Amino acid sequence: MGKRTRIINEPSDIVLLLRSFGSEIHKIIFSSLQNEWKTEEELNEEIGFETKDSLAILKKSGFVESKWRMPDPGQKPVKEYHSSYSRVHVNFQCSVEDLSDLIMITFKNDSEIRDDLILIEKEVEKGNQSMNGLQRAIDKNIMFIRGLAKRSPILSVKGQRIELVGEAE
Repeated sequence: MGKRTRIINEPSDIVLLLRSFGSEIHKIIFSSLQNEWKTEEELNEEIGFETKDSLAILKKSGFVESKWRMPDPGQKPVKEYHSSYSRVHVNFQCSVEDLSDLIMITFKNDSEIRDDLILIEKEVEKGNQSMNGLQRAIDKNIMFIRGLAKRSPILSVKGQRIELVGEAE
């Protein structure tokens, strides 16, 4: 089956790319999904460990897509997953300072970015969703804010706004 090319024009998308493939576990799961659709349970059995967190990261990055599998009569439908892309084309320009911020955001552990994420989430909950408003409120540059939002499981970047998309786990 021919695959598509993922085109990355936004510098903050590098956070998702590096988080997706900076882990051997994520890479194994992605590779397993290249040829056929599989459910989370099938992946867990094949790979031998829990795949839920990896699937969430791959799905948020756009490298994995999902659909509902038609169940046998009397059974509940289950989501199945498949890799969306086989190639990546990266084309963006940014300052070295912004790139270094994005790389640090990518590789810091969750506890190191938690305070900044909580600050952004609280501002968004209060209705401050614009990048410029968030920049003034938390005194961080826009690329830093975008990178953190890309890494967050409950925030989504929509143009020049950040929205809440789910519940914190």
